[in-house]
Amino acid sequence: MNAPLPDVPEVRVVGLPLLTSGFDLVERLDLGMHLKVHGPLEPMAGEPLATLAEQIALRGRGGAGFPFTRKLRSVADAAIRRGVRPVVVVNGSEDEPACRKDTVLINRAPHLILDGALLAAEALGARTLIIGVTRDSTEASMAAALAERGLTNRRGATLRARVQRNPVRMVTGESSALVRSADGGPPLPPGRKVRTADSGVGGAPTLLSNAETFAQLAVAARTGAERYCRTGLRDEPGTVLLTLSGAVARPMVLEVPTGVPLRYVLELAGAPALPQGVLTGGYHGRWLEAVTAHDAVVSRASLDACGGALGAGAILPIGQDTCPLGESLRVAQWLAAESSGQCGPCYLGLPAAARGLADVLAGGGPTALEALREVTRAVKRRGACKHPDGSAAFLESTVSAFTDDLAAHVLGGGCGRPVEGVLPLQAEAPQGEAPTGRRLAVDWTLCQGHGLCADIVPELIQLGPDGFPSVAEAAVPRYSEARAFRAVRRCPALALRIEEDPATTPVNRPAPPAALPQGRGRRALGSGRA
Repeated sequence: MNAPLPDVPEVRVVGLPLLTSGFDLVERLDLGMHLKVHGPLEPMAGEPLATLAEQIALRGRGGAGFPFTRKLRSVADAAIRRGVRPVVVVNGSEDEPACRKDTVLINRAPHLILDGALLAAEALGARTLIIGVTRDSTEASMAAALAERGLTNRRGATLRARVQRNPVRMVTGESSALVRSADGGPPLPPGRKVRTADSGVGGAPTLLSNAETFAQLAVAARTGAERYCRTGLRDEPGTVLLTLSGAVARPMVLEVPTGVPLRYVLELAGAPALPQGVLTGGYHGRWLEAVTAHDAVVSRASLDACGGALGAGAILPIGQDTCPLGESLRVAQWLAAESSGQCGPCYLGLPAAARGLADVLAGGGPTALEALREVTRAVKRRGACKHPDGSAAFLESTVSAFTDDLAAHVLGGGCGRPVEGVLPLQAEAPQGEAPTGRRLAVDWTLCQGHGLCADIVPELIQLGPDGFPSVAEAAVPRYSEARAFRAVRRCPALALRIEEDPATTPVNRPAPPAALPQGRGRRALGSGRA
């Protein structure tokens, strides 16, 4: 099986480098080398900066592809309307096992990212800059870059800047999770739909975008829109950073102009001449079958038109010698394990979908396939964040892309190929998320829908449209343990309990608080009225 990608894989470029300028000279561009390579950068007022972003059609490079100029103007309007200083947040939380482009940028060109972030902060009149990261290497590089610029988080500074370190989890890269952690909460989505442009860090309007997005802005501010648009496609100018892994001879991060044929990108990385399929956009992306991938070009519009996705820039081909459904099952199981346990579609739906795909591979027949499709449909557009939607899109694409293999598993004895494990996954458990070995469970025979539990521990329990909790049980992480016990004690209907989970109970786990009353449920540690 393939080893996990290193933090900083090989970096190559097609054409002239923009984001990766200077990478052939040094491993990391400190401030002095950064200025030698890129030159100084003059500040810009808000409207000229928004116009520049509009002229180069700059979209977020973290996956969603939201127009940057709309974000910038929305934050400015909200700040003026409310009379408050906005906040700028750089999202460098690259937690997907197949993505390394932002990690490479932060490790090797941190000042290019800071250039774009500081341009936006100056234009907006922001006095707070936060850079979210999830790895030791990115934390060290960005902390050093702030120090090289003399930026600190001290009170009284003209601009307070700091690095926000979060655990390596798929959901910590979600914008609302990063905002929540910056405010001192758990690095999980809050479960309510609030635009960061209206209310983000500290309730202030917040400009939050991906690390590569700010780097692209810095490049365009130096070159000007006309020169920037000479590279790449007319409607999607510039370059993009791609992470290539899977069945390739050389995993790498590649800077390419938009419009380059996808087949050429795959050849550079040493992919099979006729891949069985190519996963585009990463583990929230979509599969392309070989012929379609051969005709596609690297651009958001082209990949969308042929059923793929640019997403976070991860490209993963697989060869003919592995079972594509088995490879997808490994990813589906990983996606299910990355749930934050906050909502039913994620906590219950994704494991059910992974089990459904496993049933299909095990010869469950048409019934198993229809059950998988039903679960996948039920997951979409109902989650507390985009993780269920992205995971459902991946599963739907898997079923659609590999019809021959699907038929072999559904109607026959399988495709006969082993699972080689060519799609990279995390080698270790997420940092800082040690389980408590406890689960918070709802007794539906007692629950009366008071909703108090969702107010006390919103990261574990949310209310559905009917006013009742949307989960039957949820794993309790360390940071929520005290609040989970408080929710149990205060439940007016005695409908909550905390149970031991024998499969995950860690050794030498602290005992529950002695003052907690013992409940009536089997193996219950706490259940009672306040």
